[in-house]
Amino acid sequence: MSAELELFDVTIIGGGPAGLYAAFYSGMRDMRTKLIEAKEELGGRMLIYPEKMIWDVGGVTPIRCDQLIRQLIEQARTFDPVIVLGQQIAGMERLPDGTMLVTSSTGERHHTRTLILALGYGVSKIARLELEGADRFEVTNLHYTVTDLESFRGKNVLLSGGGDTALDWAMELEPIAASVTVVHRRERFGGHEKNVRYVMEDSSIAVHTPYIIDQLHAEGDAIGAVTIARVDGQGAKTADTRRLEVDAVIVNHGQPSDFGAIAGWGMEMSDWSIPVNERMSSSLPGIFVAGDTADYPTKLRLIAGAFNDAALAVNGAKLYLEPQAAGMAYVSSHNARFNDKNKALKQSK
Repeated sequence: MSAELELFDVTIIGGGPAGLYAAFYSGMRDMRTKLIEAKEELGGRMLIYPEKMIWDVGGVTPIRCDQLIRQLIEQARTFDPVIVLGQQIAGMERLPDGTMLVTSSTGERHHTRTLILALGYGVSKIARLELEGADRFEVTNLHYTVTDLESFRGKNVLLSGGGDTALDWAMELEPIAASVTVVHRRERFGGHEKNVRYVMEDSSIAVHTPYIIDQLHAEGDAIGAVTIARVDGQGAKTADTRRLEVDAVIVNHGQPSDFGAIAGWGMEMSDWSIPVNERMSSSLPGIFVAGDTADYPTKLRLIAGAFNDAALAVNGAKLYLEPQAAGMAYVSSHNARFNDKNKALKQSK
């Protein structure tokens, strides 16, 4: 079997920020690396909000999310890892020599000595608006993501949701749209405190809580108005309703996710994460975890935290393979793997 498949030191499952940085850092550790992403493009959950400004990556001034994705992909390719797109990993078999054979849901096979799971929250599925006939407006003005802020300029926008992403979109749309209204089914929002305070107290954004979208009213082939209904403490709809004229509706009710067949591999895990030790090791030998998937007491749920997770997971994989190896890569300014690249950069200036 091994003769027909190339054996990799590490195979990274997931092409979000943790997976991309792991692909780069494993190159610093001189490891033969493969990265497998279920979607046809890299970026992970960052693809949801391409126009969002990212402020919290060390040493990087505010940057659009789509630009950060491009830079992460470029960095990930530094040491020429093999990158496979469009394959969702399902099966894992431990071979007699301790290596692993992982298979995709469509039958492709990959041979590896270690695995790094950078799965985010698993396979994302958009939580669609559960109203009969809502799907017919998806081709006009019912949206589940924001890819072009300018398309909402001068419009009356209603946004349903109460998490960080919903509030981020509301704040970014505020200076562009004619009006922004946020509807949330709970009394309190679940986003960062500073954003919640701004939306509730300092912005021009109209807020309706606890309300849900109850009816969509057509105007031609688009939504022209929305009826919202107040809900009680048990989430049941009441008779208190309001009709709002709208030009566009954005629904952000989260993205229910699951780990698919990976949940059946026998690892200790919860519905949303996989517990790890200080080396980012899961309960299965040779399988490490990074990014949103990893859970430990001091977890930092920022993109910067995903980079740290990735480096720790790669170091864990390296030491699993070579217990006598250095605990971490030499810093880039002293790492021999960058010598030729540094010379090329200097010559190009």
